[in-house]
Amino acid sequence: MASEAIRESPLDLVGCRRQVVACLREFFAGKEGAVRAGRLPQEAVEVIREFVLAGGKRLRPLLCLVGWTAGGGCAPTPTGVVRVAASLEVFHAFALIHDDIIDGAGLRRGQPAVHCQMAARHAGRPDAAALAVNGAMLLGDLALVWSDELLATAPLVAWQRRAIGPLVGVMREELAHGQYLDLLAAGRLSSDLGLALQICRAKTARYTIEHPLLIGATLAGAGRAVTDGLSAFAVPLGDAFQLRDDLLDAFGDPAVTGKPACGDLRAGKPTVLTALALQDADAAQKQALRAAIGAPADAPTVSRARTVLEETGARVRTERMIAECCRSALDTLQSMPLPAPAVATLRALAAEATTRT
Repeated sequence: MASEAIRESPLDLVGCRRQVVACLREFFAGKEGAVRAGRLPQEAVEVIREFVLAGGKRLRPLLCLVGWTAGGGCAPTPTGVVRVAASLEVFHAFALIHDDIIDGAGLRRGQPAVHCQMAARHAGRPDAAALAVNGAMLLGDLALVWSDELLATAPLVAWQRRAIGPLVGVMREELAHGQYLDLLAAGRLSSDLGLALQICRAKTARYTIEHPLLIGATLAGAGRAVTDGLSAFAVPLGDAFQLRDDLLDAFGDPAVTGKPACGDLRAGKPTVLTALALQDADAAQKQALRAAIGAPADAPTVSRARTVLEETGARVRTERMIAECCRSALDTLQSMPLPAPAVATLRALAAEATTRT
């Protein structure tokens, strides 16, 4: 009975996180030595290292490691697979650094965004503001280069490298398309629920949940039945993850979320939450929502817009959508041919991703 319980228990996610962080620390230590030897800017390594290691859920690398187990991969997890998982965290850093520049966001994970850190580091220069943005953009580029390096130097066999190449390419392309759609639609709130879901999936949902799972499973040599099942699980869960993010952006405590309040609403972004509100809002409520665009986080117009999100039932409907998406994802797991520890872990991660504060 004890051995059965062990086989069916979730994976050691704390241990998985430690593996990923240890890989990242080793990588950055190597970069520090390289820049000293080549007389390159030490600051670049320091800022990216501190940003990557300072916090975060490590959700993408964890899902990659879970995907490895789901695909039938052996334990302990090989170094090459851990390195691929770590590359996803550095790729995520690239996306966040650029996203904060685009959004003009001052906070990330409760700390100053990278472009704000750069401004503080060079506060004495007359061109500090321009240097901060331009420098952060280059640091984001460097994080993308380093995610490539982690991937390229992972000790994989030839078939593994060939198999995950297209998945990594699609993940990156979809993220860029999602960001571009988000940029085009910003500044003018829309009731188009389809557009909001399209941006949600391309910009966040698939690269957060589906692609990491598929990359891990593919490294393990998983068959089509497993990868199709993981996609069927991941797509609704990715939607739920982003919908929870939308609610946290509007109603979360900035001291807990680490991000400014109502950032999406103030930027006029086409989220599912605001689309639902606009569908049921009267003329005065629509005007209240649009009045929040461009306002400071503590402005009365933002507080009023937040109230409208509740008055129209958008908050409740979004919570209902999260529950439905999560139920759909979990129902998929019941019929999937996966190892019991992978199923238990995916259930735990689904709960964590969709109920987080």
